Amino acid sequence: MIPVQGVENQTIAVLGLGRSGRATAAALAAGGAHVVAWDDGADTREQAEQQGLRILDLTRDAHWEGISALITSPGIPHLYPKPHPVIAKAYELGIPVDNDIGLFFRSFATRDWESYDTTPRVIAITGSNGKSTTTALIHHILREAGRPTQIGGNIGTGVLSLDPAHDGEVVVLELSSYQTDLARALTPDIAVFTNLSPDHLDRHGGPGGYFAAKRRLFAEGGPDRAVIGVDEIEGRYLADQLAMAPSDDRVIRISSGLKLERFGWSVFARKGYLAEYRKGRQVAAIDLRDIKGLPGEHNHQNACAAYAATRALGLAPREIERAFHSFEGLPHRSQTVAEIGGVAWVNDSKATNADAAAKALTAFRNIRWIAGGLGKEGGIAALQPHLGHVTKAYLIGHSARDFALEIGQTPYEIAETMEQAVAHAAAEAQPGDTVLLAPAAASFDQYPNFEKRGEHFIALVRALQG
Repeated sequence: MIPVQGVENQTIAVLGLGRSGRATAAALAAGGAHVVAWDDGADTREQAEQQGLRILDLTRDAHWEGISALITSPGIPHLYPKPHPVIAKAYELGIPVDNDIGLFFRSFATRDWESYDTTPRVIAITGSNGKSTTTALIHHILREAGRPTQIGGNIGTGVLSLDPAHDGEVVVLELSSYQTDLARALTPDIAVFTNLSPDHLDRHGGPGGYFAAKRRLFAEGGPDRAVIGVDEIEGRYLADQLAMAPSDDRVIRISSGLKLERFGWSVFARKGYLAEYRKGRQVAAIDLRDIKGLPGEHNHQNACAAYAATRALGLAPREIERAFHSFEGLPHRSQTVAEIGGVAWVNDSKATNADAAAKALTAFRNIRWIAGGLGKEGGIAALQPHLGHVTKAYLIGHSARDFALEIGQTPYEIAETMEQAVAHAAAEAQPGDTVLLAPAAASFDQYPNFEKRGEHFIALVRALQG
């Protein structure tokens, strides 16, 4: 646990008592704060009270007396589509609102660091797609190189549940737009922006607000190095805003497709090869084509981001390349589940929007595509240019019929459920085919989350093996 600094003897309110909320309350108490808490769920409040938390109904004006700050969980709206009533009340009263990410960055450094030989560092990764894989890959590279490291944030451990940093340790954090949007402190040593595609637009009031939430990671704290994916205009804009000139090597531009030779520092992948350029000259290259844990152009972009971040820490190219080969990937992200009778079964349940699904669809050939669920704004019509390798689509869930209207001439069937889709794909697949679950939709019509959807797919595939 990381005790929160600067809160001793203050009364701090915590809104939301899920995993991050409970961890935040404990970290505040460890820092000497008097913690009061509220959650909209009666059962959650009762459980928290049984665990010793003081529950205070923050919907009532009288209970705000003496409260010096409100710490809210990331999933609770603080601006769009409208603020939660408790957060709105804090604004009205002028009570500062923060989240656990802000508390982490203001509490991470301690006096113990004065005795360390190597100052601990923080790498923070944000973006629309690929941030979990990039975060896990950076953590993996550091471990393989023998560097002390922890991983947390939006993946794995909540930030305040991490251990205080050891000498020379690198903490790798995945940060969502929900987390970066509100944090009052954002000071990573290295910040990574993978890419941007439309997502969470209702929560951010549109694409501009969504990008602004991501941009805060770079604008608020001024990282020593910024690794920026420039395959979209937003990334090119961000890199331009941060760099003083094309030669400014504090900004490392990355791409999966663009040839970036004219900048002070760049890393890009083309035709399966990663190249690092410094001051217009190539200094390293890696063949990514046979790295099983990183299939497809989207994972090559993730590899570029992880390579750039760890190179910025001083790791050698060959150290990074060795770690690439031992990386097994993350569950539900282009995860090869099995090969049965010459047919590969791949679980990319995390592909919850069209952009993520497009990346998965370009990574394989002879695809039998399982897609559908609760479709997102904009649908999947944009996927038509990426369906050339799809032999047949098996459409499931709430938006199956809507998706059927948006995939052009691609053969399809309305399978309705995952069971039917897997059974029919198994019956029709030929050796050399890939059965790919890349839903391009949320899971909430049939599953509580994308993980459960992926786990169901895996269980059905395992059953085919007997």
